[in-house]
Amino acid sequence: MSRLIDGKVISAAVKERVKNEVSQLNEKGITVGLAVIIVGEDPASKIYVANKKKACEALGIISEEYALPESTTEKELLGLIDTLNAKKSINGILCQLPLPRHLDEKRIINAISPEKDVDAFHPVNVGRIMIGDYDFVPCTPAGIMEMLAYENIETEGKRCVVIGRSNIVGKPMAMLLLHKNGTVTICHSKTRNLKEICLGADILVAAVGKAKFVTADMVKEGAVVIDVGMNRENGRLCGDVDFEAVKDKASAITPVPGGVGPMTIAMLMQNTLTAAKRQNGIG
Repeated sequence: MSRLIDGKVISAAVKERVKNEVSQLNEKGITVGLAVIIVGEDPASKIYVANKKKACEALGIISEEYALPESTTEKELLGLIDTLNAKKSINGILCQLPLPRHLDEKRIINAISPEKDVDAFHPVNVGRIMIGDYDFVPCTPAGIMEMLAYENIETEGKRCVVIGRSNIVGKPMAMLLLHKNGTVTICHSKTRNLKEICLGADILVAAVGKAKFVTADMVKEGAVVIDVGMNRENGRLCGDVDFEAVKDKASAITPVPGGVGPMTIAMLMQNTLTAAKRQNGIG
């Protein structure tokens, strides 16, 4: 079997690093604060928010949760964001998605100050990622780059294929690999000859949202396979990659669960720390 890239181990290392830096800031009288806004009663969102709060507490980051009813108006939500933008003790603001349908997601994201946008969804931060001059990166792609670095997997000169073009994963993932001198191809539902393209990949990132979409005949012998998928099949969690079929062809592979997933919250904590440092003129 190929080498397993263990997201639990790597995320623990990231969190320990963040915890130590937060402690050092605290000694200088600087606190690190994250505000999380959740609107409505979506069960999955509630779990995500609870996990983020738990991670903050473990690392010494002050966590403020704003649980708003489904009936919250856009004006009310924008008013809260304005307040948090101005609040000195809050370094990062995160609005849990998806939002109820009556709220304009784009307008809400754009209202968050780019300096506090720890999800890196604001157009200013998206643009900065494009030119390679950024403080924050969306947490999932950031986590994948952290995993590659931790495992000493070289990207320079490698053929990298990203399946998926979402603003949250696919596009920023491609840019980060490009900034590390990978030769990048982005594939999507309209891509022709997908199998042949994937077979040329030294590093294959699957972020398509379809269970076991990537099969063994799409993977080159010795490729590194990163599975971003979080799907359910017969009640069990599985990824975009047919893990059992692919694991013996890949040189390294992330499992689902326990791969990319744990990295997302760890990198949110890292982004919040980075925001606090930048706002206090450190680093």
